[in-house]
Amino acid sequence: MKTFKVIFVNFLILVSITYSQVFEKANPLVNTYSIVAYDSTTGEIGVAVQSHWFSVGTVVSWGEAGVGVIATQSFVNPSFGPRGLELLKNGLTPQQVVNVLIENDEGRDYRQLAVLDAKGNVAAYTGKNCIQSAGHITGKGFSVQANLMANDNVWPAMAKAFELSKGTLAERLLIALEAAENAGGDIRGKQSAALLVFSGKPTGKIWEDKIVDLRVDDNPEPLKELRRLLKIHSAYEHMNKGDLAVEKNNMEEAMKEYNAAMEMFPDNLEMKYWTAVALANNGKLNEALPIFKEIFSKDKNWKTLTPRLIPNGLLKIKSEELEEIMKY
Repeated sequence: MKTFKVIFVNFLILVSITYSQVFEKANPLVNTYSIVAYDSTTGEIGVAVQSHWFSVGTVVSWGEAGVGVIATQSFVNPSFGPRGLELLKNGLTPQQVVNVLIENDEGRDYRQLAVLDAKGNVAAYTGKNCIQSAGHITGKGFSVQANLMANDNVWPAMAKAFELSKGTLAERLLIALEAAENAGGDIRGKQSAALLVFSGKPTGKIWEDKIVDLRVDDNPEPLKELRRLLKIHSAYEHMNKGDLAVEKNNMEEAMKEYNAAMEMFPDNLEMKYWTAVALANNGKLNEALPIFKEIFSKDKNWKTLTPRLIPNGLLKIKSEELEEIMKY
């Protein structure tokens, strides 16, 4: 059995070499800073990146629940992403994956690569011809890497920020990116950013395994926009949890989640509207009415929508109760 595994791994390496030779010719110059990391508490794995390059998330950041995450950058070889994940799935360690990908790549001296598996093991590589300032730091459950930076303080600042940070993995990854920018960032400026977080163990439901998937493809302040999107994402997560609580007839928990969402975005009419609907459906029309009133005063389209929820059962109230709502 052991012999078969060795033969199989050698076969994968041979395929990887061939794949590299096919795809290594068209390599975009994605000079950037990134982080791959593991959350030992939740088991989540994630990768985040920022660059002065359009849509950096489509070429640099890769990942799969229960497998690992990869950042491939500098004169980027995009094939390192899917190939690296495949090698991880077949039992290679992050260091072995890096070795295979780099050793069989003619452009190795210009590459930068970081690989982290679902257990938090990590390995990274910075080619000797990466444009300075360039380098990487690997730590317990993370790696930070950067090239074409304004100075050589950028990736150490990322490492320190991540190690000292608290919160969700997504939040900590973004904190690391912000630390890089504050330390000088890309010497050319900034344009795009991306943030990916996966569950450490696959559930078999890929729509649940990808916890965060946010991209800013072209923006003068990509990290500020990424932070705004992450805040919205978190708020809607509260809304989703509130909906689940309603399904279980746990209105106390539902209102806790809805209120948390609305506190994050007090001017978001959508969040207020569905909170009011949930209240009305659970016999709390008196609490729902002032919310409906506020929403309708700001946008009459929500009032037009409301009776349309009756036929399909999304709004489960009596005709006289609907009349009360529609007075506003």
